[in-house]
Amino acid sequence: MRANASVLHLDLDAFFASVEQRDKPSLRGKPVVVGGVGGRGVVATASYEARACGVHSAMSTREARSRCPHAAFLTGRFQAYRETSEQVMALLRATSPLVEPLSLDEAFVDLLAADLPDLEVDTVTACAERLRAAVAEVTGGLTASVGVGSSKFIAKIASEIDKPDGLTVVLPGTERDLLRPMSATVIPGVGPATAERLRRAGITTVADLESISEDEMVRLLGNAHGHGLYRLARADDDRPVVAERETKSVSVEGTYDTDLTDRKLMEGLLTRQAAQVAERLRKSGLSGRTVSIKVRLHDFTTLSRSSTLPAPTDRASTVGRLARALLTDLDTSGGVRLLGVGVSGLADWIQDDLFGETEAPEEEPGPLPAAVESRRTTWAPGMDVVHDEHGPGWVWGSGRGVVTVRFETRDTPPGPVRSFAADDPLLAPATRPVQP
Repeated sequence: MRANASVLHLDLDAFFASVEQRDKPSLRGKPVVVGGVGGRGVVATASYEARACGVHSAMSTREARSRCPHAAFLTGRFQAYRETSEQVMALLRATSPLVEPLSLDEAFVDLLAADLPDLEVDTVTACAERLRAAVAEVTGGLTASVGVGSSKFIAKIASEIDKPDGLTVVLPGTERDLLRPMSATVIPGVGPATAERLRRAGITTVADLESISEDEMVRLLGNAHGHGLYRLARADDDRPVVAERETKSVSVEGTYDTDLTDRKLMEGLLTRQAAQVAERLRKSGLSGRTVSIKVRLHDFTTLSRSSTLPAPTDRASTVGRLARALLTDLDTSGGVRLLGVGVSGLADWIQDDLFGETEAPEEEPGPLPAAVESRRTTWAPGMDVVHDEHGPGWVWGSGRGVVTVRFETRDTPPGPVRSFAADDPLLAPATRPVQP
């Protein structure tokens, strides 16, 4: 534990939903749910207006619709989220060279490495306030909740205390007092199963955890888990802020509303996914030796197969060829609801001549079967579009050969809604988040 409050945790509030509300004026102040919109969809993020109706992340979309039928259910625009995240991470890295991103919307910052005159409470509080104001400015009004403490654990707990748009600095020496009344589930690793085991032993709060010995904790939860929980219950956390988190694999997967049974259709999907994985590898300057596929069957059985190359590659044709070969060993006759392709065993080099004489030149994936192609061109709720006459907008809804678009951007008032034939040649998906 540090002697000063010098670890900062920043968490963008309801990030995906907030980006949607920022870019879609008609949704500001209204419930928004981002995630899968089909019958098997899962909520990724809900706006605070939707949370007031009982909607939360990891809830099935079906239940979310029953709780908040008037919400806007959107599929998500990951390019917009990624670009916004990059703006925020750049701000954090300008504050300190030691920034540890946890996801697109949260990160730790080590203020020991920041250019601050001292680490007194007033100084770190002012730094955190400047960061929150800068985040709102560069992102077009998004808010962030920030916690500052003597460890990563305490900083993350602190950022949850005054959400949304809050700041909490935990003074050194007060960490245990803060934790004791809290539920034991605030400690990382105390999920539903562990919480139930502790409850049966009469342990529900952090104070209860703190009252039992380390030996008893190990007896209840096992060696590794017990020792770790014993330390965290006493606010004992000396983990450093790590600037770069090693990427161990790159993967793409998709879940489908209707079980897939056509092998050619599955091979087409794997080919597309392989191309996406290869593109991500190249953009990151990486290559990989082990290609794997993930297949979830109709009965939720999940299968995986992998094959390892003699040297790393970033070629879509190589990844796709191995992925399709791995699929041939699996019985998918009952139907498949999820397919995925991944590459691991990553390296930052490629042995160019390994496949140079045997591999065909890199090509774009060929056309998919009609069922896949139609899935690819579906007008998804929330996606950015451009109409040659009406300009930029986003998909309000679609079905029965009709797509409805609301024409607005983040810098316009709520715009008009118009409907078009789904194959209208003047309407096209936007290649990036559109601005006026």
